[in-house]
Amino acid sequence: MALPSVFDRVVAALFGSTASGPDDESEQQLIEETIEMIVDTVEPRVRLHARYRDKLKGCVRATIAYLRALGRQPLEPILLTRKAWSDDPRVNAFFAKPDDVPTCLGRSRELRAFFEDPANADVEEAFALLGMTKEEHTRFAPKLEGDILRHDVAQVAVNFSEHRLLAPSRTQVDARMEIGRRIIRQLALVALARIVALDRKANALQQHKAYLGARMRLLNLARDGMEGIVKDPATVNEQIKAVERELKDTVDDYIDAKSSLATLDGYIEQIDAVFAHPEQHLSLTHTPLRVNRMGIKVDEASPDIANELTLAELAIGENLRGAIAMARCPRSELPPKEDLVAKAERYL
Repeated sequence: MALPSVFDRVVAALFGSTASGPDDESEQQLIEETIEMIVDTVEPRVRLHARYRDKLKGCVRATIAYLRALGRQPLEPILLTRKAWSDDPRVNAFFAKPDDVPTCLGRSRELRAFFEDPANADVEEAFALLGMTKEEHTRFAPKLEGDILRHDVAQVAVNFSEHRLLAPSRTQVDARMEIGRRIIRQLALVALARIVALDRKANALQQHKAYLGARMRLLNLARDGMEGIVKDPATVNEQIKAVERELKDTVDDYIDAKSSLATLDGYIEQIDAVFAHPEQHLSLTHTPLRVNRMGIKVDEASPDIANELTLAELAIGENLRGAIAMARCPRSELPPKEDLVAKAERYL
């Protein structure tokens, strides 16, 4: 059996069932291994810096503390079956009708690949992360208030769509660890994207610098050549001065971009900026939600019957946000492929 990689050891320490705490004797080893894992994932050349470990210890401690807090957040599994739609308020809130549950299971390529893997032939139930888009909108509809039926009452409807199942695994612990891997990779992606963006900017500035240099030579030739007979040399000189100013600004920007990127300190600075503040790039919140079986928000003071649940919402960056839940996915609820094809053909 292959030995676990540094990446796997870090994930197990943060998200596994025996995750160590901040006072554990192996804390220093965890910090060192996390540093190496981040460097491997983002930019291995950082190891050429003699003090890269010292420079990254602070941000790595911040990330470890944050990921531990995420790993402790409760995600009580929900059973994804047709019957659960009637029994579990969470399933009822997440899906519009019972048949939507097996449809969600069947559309998941990751889940289907998991069950089709011969290594999982004996697995009857998988644990996976259910991700959804949550939308709220106000609608006007009749509402019974006491004994009076009122028309055009403003009501807030909560809808869940674009259901996805990710990281299917044999156990809940395995699923949480796979989610942990993806969280760490997401932070590494942000750091690497910053480095790539700087590199792209430096390349663009270099190309623009070369273009301006060629334009400068062209204008000098125009001023000193035969074009001076038909064109006012003063006009050409004004163009030359304008290009000189633009070239100076471009060179200054190019030097700044290269100095922030091409040095090892520049790489370390970008990694530190992300891993010192992981909460800016990925966060998990829990919000109470009361909705009736039609998906309409119900006020706490209302006597109406409502499903009460705590909604977990994951935010990634500034623009991505979705509701999540840990899901139990029975093999028996997975519809055959031909059922999905037939259903799709009805809408063509």
